[in-house]
Amino acid sequence: MTMDGVVRDDDPVSDAEADALFADLADAPALVLGISGGPDSTALMVLAARWRARRKRGPKLIAVTVDHGLRAEGAKEALAVRRLARALGVAHRTLRWTGDKPKTGVQEAARAARYGMFARLARTMRVRHVLVAHSLDDQAETVLFRLARGSGLTGLRGMARVSPLPASGAKDVVLVRPLLTVPKSRLIATLKQAGIPFADDPSNRNPRFTRPRLRRLMPGLAAEGLDSQRLSTFARRVARADAALEQAADAAIARLGHPLDADEYARLPAEVSLRVLGRLVTAAGHEGPVELGKLESLHEALASGGRIRRTLAGALITLGAGRLTVEPAPPRRSGAQRRESGAKAGGKGCKGAFTNAK
Repeated sequence: MTMDGVVRDDDPVSDAEADALFADLADAPALVLGISGGPDSTALMVLAARWRARRKRGPKLIAVTVDHGLRAEGAKEALAVRRLARALGVAHRTLRWTGDKPKTGVQEAARAARYGMFARLARTMRVRHVLVAHSLDDQAETVLFRLARGSGLTGLRGMARVSPLPASGAKDVVLVRPLLTVPKSRLIATLKQAGIPFADDPSNRNPRFTRPRLRRLMPGLAAEGLDSQRLSTFARRVARADAALEQAADAAIARLGHPLDADEYARLPAEVSLRVLGRLVTAAGHEGPVELGKLESLHEALASGGRIRRTLAGALITLGAGRLTVEPAPPRRSGAQRRESGAKAGGKGCKGAFTNAK
């Protein structure tokens, strides 16, 4: 810290800062900590353990390490986390991802498997909060990652401090990111000050994966002023705008009801009407999340006027007679049903042809 009280990027996280980072979790009966053994998650366990030790009462801490079976070092790293957890007075569990591993998309599959195991363990232990060590740098990478993939505003708001546990289907367990405002360099400084070693996962530098490639771009972007702090600030501002638009969409749906009056719907601001449409399609459909690009194409078609009858994500969208209706689409016919229908139509066509020939 400088003489004027400014915190530097190489300053360890202080006790007062840690108390603030975990303050909203003080009344939880227990917390699951996802600890891989890397610098960020190791710092999470150290800071959480120190915070808990300073309190007379507070949640039980359970560190959980997942051995994905993708690297020979995984078992040794899990053992090292277990030893450190014991020294810190933190309970520890090691979980293993068994079975066949995919040849492509392995990082995404590993993440889904990890979150699924966290959710199952949390449910078994009746724990609501799973803590992970996403840092300010991770937030910046997430914004760049989603920007590169053409995300809308909701995606560009980045990661939230508290969110549903992704890829797990767990509605009763939430994911908490206490370190989301802390630079990675400060987490490493915290461990160095305490003399605590941490693991190095080479996959974090493997250019086969998108995030390591984005990570290599960060120094150049920072030199132009687009550093992790600036990207994180951008994400917070987008989140603020996104929340206002969501509220406007809520109000529009409450006012317009369903079916929608087509003229009133057309008078909504474009971003609000797009969100209203997306909400209705998601509620009526049965094929999962709506792709933004496809939703935008439908939105543009509706704006052009005229009668429309289309399906999207398992929903049937009809515009006509001054009304916009979104309802579940009829079940798709199987290939066999289509062939049977075609055969019947072909038979009728032949019969008609012969009749005309007579």
